[in-house]
Amino acid sequence: MTQSARDLDITLYGATGFVGRLVAEHLAATAPEGVRVGLAGRSLDRLAQVRATLGARAADWPLVRADATDEASLRAMAARSAVVVSTVGPYQRYGIPLVVACAEEGTDYADLTGEVLFVREAIERAHETARGTGARIVVSCGFDSVPSDLGVHLLHRAAQADGAGGLTDTTLWVRRLRGGISGGTIDSLRAQLERMRQDPSLRRVVLDPEALSGGATGAPGQRDPWRPFVEEGSGRWAAPFFMGPYNTRVVRRSHALTGGGYGRRFRYRELVPTGRGAKGALRAQALVGGLGALMGSLALPVVGRVVDRLLPAPGEGPDRARREAGSFRTETVTTTEDGTRYAATVAAQGDPGYAATSVMLGQAALTLLATRGSGPGGVLTPAVALGDALVEALRGQGFTLDVRRLDA
Repeated sequence: MTQSARDLDITLYGATGFVGRLVAEHLAATAPEGVRVGLAGRSLDRLAQVRATLGARAADWPLVRADATDEASLRAMAARSAVVVSTVGPYQRYGIPLVVACAEEGTDYADLTGEVLFVREAIERAHETARGTGARIVVSCGFDSVPSDLGVHLLHRAAQADGAGGLTDTTLWVRRLRGGISGGTIDSLRAQLERMRQDPSLRRVVLDPEALSGGATGAPGQRDPWRPFVEEGSGRWAAPFFMGPYNTRVVRRSHALTGGGYGRRFRYRELVPTGRGAKGALRAQALVGGLGALMGSLALPVVGRVVDRLLPAPGEGPDRARREAGSFRTETVTTTEDGTRYAATVAAQGDPGYAATSVMLGQAALTLLATRGSGPGGVLTPAVALGDALVEALRGQGFTLDVRRLDA
């Protein structure tokens, strides 16, 4: 379908879900005049109810029936849209037919996935098709994994500008994280564990540091920390960040998609500082132990049913006051090949899994629309597909994204 035949600029698929409604609110508040937005989902009645809450700017937004079990409806939605935004997960369970449809129709796409197996399958089934049609299939446009990906992007840009050489050892530190885990995240994690239980060979894929790098091999020694440890030099205890096993693979895909553009010695990890001494060790052990307990409970159906009563269900989330009270701040530190050190800060007010994520995804969609046709297609990352344009868009929404050179 030609661009002129598309009657929708952005179609939000999953608009009746909790995060979908938040993205709809953001688009209603920030989309430029004249941008044609559609709301898509299984029930036109429920979509109409969502539209009625969005105010006058959204009063005429079209409603589009689309169902993950009806591939014809997904293809029709992709064919009439310049950009499709999906909040319908778990993506490995529901997402591949839409990705394939967008790739084949030349439709740009953005989602919130944090699922290694889904992205791996999307790469295998849609990357080459999307390269041919020019469709930009941009995965992980929320807290998974915009702060990680754009933080390294900022470091790379600064080192380039200074002629400091490639990046070497690079670490994201989670300095602040206030907010709850979403029901969708829990459901996605459970779905991935179910697939691994059904096919144990997939465990090797999930644990592969370069699982999403398309066959590229990173710097020697590239690995993810799984246990607490004392950081050399500072004496501080550190624990692996629970989202690191996914975010690191997105960043490494950015590195691979740019032909190793971050540097031949680039290595990346994500950590949570927990302090020094016995208290720091206890905090680090508690973080790792808590994550292990959650993973174990979700992997066991009987125990998982008990845990479900304590965790948010898919489609549920905190009220507005709690969403607005949340916040996050990450600091990504690197040393370049010539020894220069930089730190990039990415921060925002708002619960990272809900309020901040809805802004990140909404701005990714608007940036895709504004830059449509400006870059190569494929299954891409936020940094590779959107880069500086998304940095500026998020700054315009009050996010902090900056980089500074550290004193030697």
